[in-house]
Amino acid sequence: MASQSQGGDQARAPSEPMQQDSEGVTHPPNNDQSSGQSIPPPETGAQQSKDTAMATEGEEQQQQQDADAPAPPESPPLPARHTPVAPGPRAARLQELYAQRLQRTLAKLGWDNFAGCYPTVARKAEGVLRQVQAQMVDKLGEKCEKEFENILYARQVVPKLNDLEGLIGAAASRRKEASQSGDPSQPIPPHLLPPDTILSAHLHPALTAHQSQLNARLQTTQSQNALLYDQVRQQREEIAALLDRLDAVVADVKGANDVLRPVVDDLATETRESLTAIEAAGGATAS
Repeated sequence: MASQSQGGDQARAPSEPMQQDSEGVTHPPNNDQSSGQSIPPPETGAQQSKDTAMATEGEEQQQQQDADAPAPPESPPLPARHTPVAPGPRAARLQELYAQRLQRTLAKLGWDNFAGCYPTVARKAEGVLRQVQAQMVDKLGEKCEKEFENILYARQVVPKLNDLEGLIGAAASRRKEASQSGDPSQPIPPHLLPPDTILSAHLHPALTAHQSQLNARLQTTQSQNALLYDQVRQQREEIAALLDRLDAVVADVKGANDVLRPVVDDLATETRESLTAIEAAGGATAS
């Protein structure tokens, strides 16, 4: 029975029509329809419009959230570009001496010495080993030069050597001026100077910088005091003007009192008589 059912299925399979899409590609029939399963109906126009409106509303909310979000902080400014300092005689001689010693050191990595370390490779692949040796020498030289430049920049070797050149030149000029002026006194060697003089010489640069800062602060304070003095002077002038006006008003009041003093008694008597007459009239009316 199983074989008959299988044969019947195989017999019915070729009879099922093949489906062809709009592009002309042939597809097998839909098994869901043959198995009896229901296919969901396509969405209606109202449902599609509702979905489109919901998607549009979601996009508007996302745009609103993006607009309300705080702006990212600005990136910090780039550091100032390093300006190389022109080396003086001593700095140039130091760089020249280093370049010479570096070349002599790299010369020790010549082909003969390098091939002696790898005799088998030198015999079987001499070209490859020569290329490796040349690359190694070049990379080592570049790395040493870059490291030396970093040390010079980190330690400020070139500016300090230039400052030393300036100090030596100033000392030579002072010595020349002293010899031309005929001063027989010779400068005292530093190791023979007293401790106070050496300490003062070491503290002089720091104290000079601190003195310049204090002078700047003193000038600022003096300018602020001058402004405050002008403000106090203006306020005192205003107070004096107000006092003068007040004295004038007091004088006017005193003058009015002097004018009204002869008639004050008569006015008081008339006021009392008027009050008595008003009280009498009020009592008669009440009775």
